[in-house]
Amino acid sequence: MTGQEAIAYIHSFQWQRHAPGLDRIRTLLRALGDPQRGQKFIHVAGTNGKGSTCACIAAVLQAAGYRVGLNTSPYLVNFHERVRVNGEMISDGDLAALTEEVRPIAEAMAEHPTEFELITAVALLHFRRKGCEISVLEVGLGGALDASNVIDVPEVAVLTAMGMDHVSLLGPTQGDVAAAKAGIIKPGGDVVSYGGCPEADLVFRRVSEERGANLIEVDFSRLHSCSIGLEGTAFDFAPYGNLRIPLVGAYQIKNAAAAVTALEVLRKRGWRADEQAIRRGLAQVHWPGRFEVLRRSPVFLLDGAHNAHGMAAAGDSLRELFPGCKVVFLVGLLADKDVSAMLDAIAPLADRVFTLRPENPRAMKAELLASLLAERGIFAHACDTAEEGVRLALETAGPEGVVCALGSLYLSGEIRQAVEKLPHS
Repeated sequence: MTGQEAIAYIHSFQWQRHAPGLDRIRTLLRALGDPQRGQKFIHVAGTNGKGSTCACIAAVLQAAGYRVGLNTSPYLVNFHERVRVNGEMISDGDLAALTEEVRPIAEAMAEHPTEFELITAVALLHFRRKGCEISVLEVGLGGALDASNVIDVPEVAVLTAMGMDHVSLLGPTQGDVAAAKAGIIKPGGDVVSYGGCPEADLVFRRVSEERGANLIEVDFSRLHSCSIGLEGTAFDFAPYGNLRIPLVGAYQIKNAAAAVTALEVLRKRGWRADEQAIRRGLAQVHWPGRFEVLRRSPVFLLDGAHNAHGMAAAGDSLRELFPGCKVVFLVGLLADKDVSAMLDAIAPLADRVFTLRPENPRAMKAELLASLLAERGIFAHACDTAEEGVRLALETAGPEGVVCALGSLYLSGEIRQAVEKLPHS
């Protein structure tokens, strides 16, 4: 089996085919010798900011001298991005070998594991074989029934910013969504919550109390003197003074604050996560596709905003970075999102919008998206390919303008590649 054959095999089993649950992943891991046993983890769930928070935590722990695993989703360009050790993506050879090891066990099961369960098993095996001292796991969907929740009590569980997403699977209310996310709160464990969503906060407090978990809500009053630019973000977070992250976007400051709060919990548990490691790690963190600057003339930003909460945060960042400036947007959305709220979040900033259809069965057609924008009085044009959309957006913006591509992470890889193909003016 080659690396590409391994990826094709993993992709052949979609999560929609089976009911959510942990029975399949438990059965699979048991046959593999329970690779999660004895490993140390940080477990991260939430609606927005999970990936950035994971990246910040992993970068600091690596700066502190640890061998750190990182399992995230989805990928932007390369499937191997999902499984990393000290920032290095899993190799073709390791991916193929581990998938070959998992495959016969999976195929012998009464109910075949899903795609996410397969990659979770591969990641846990990889982290054990590579001698990771601690690994950061991002929840794929929800929390309680997510395959990553097969682990025992993590060193710390982190609940990032909450919003309404995946309501068809997690429930129609914010309380239902929060209850699913709260599934990562383990008895007696330490929990860090981003907070700021009253209905979700009540759920997290109740579940933590019921399970005897120690809940710490991020104290954003410790944040001062924030400065955001295309080179990154600087902020004061008491008692550390000035910190810097090379990530653009107003929302990244709070993600970093949540990460530092989780690292403070780890420090109390005996992990090396002192001020110097925090400072060095945050300064080195790299997380593509989240308000990432792909070019400067015109400015071209690629952001992973894929729900109403994320779109609103992107809008706030654009206002702060480019006050009074209209933006040319390149947008593709999944039809099962709150499309109306997402479009309302960016409509006041829009000069023109070029629409695309993400490569996903749940994607909204570009033509329908364009018509919804036209109803809001915004000029919108449906494009057939990412290359066409990128070219038209850049031409429309002109050398002094701003282009922002957002709406679905499933578009990010295509857009990045399309931008890279075009010559700089």
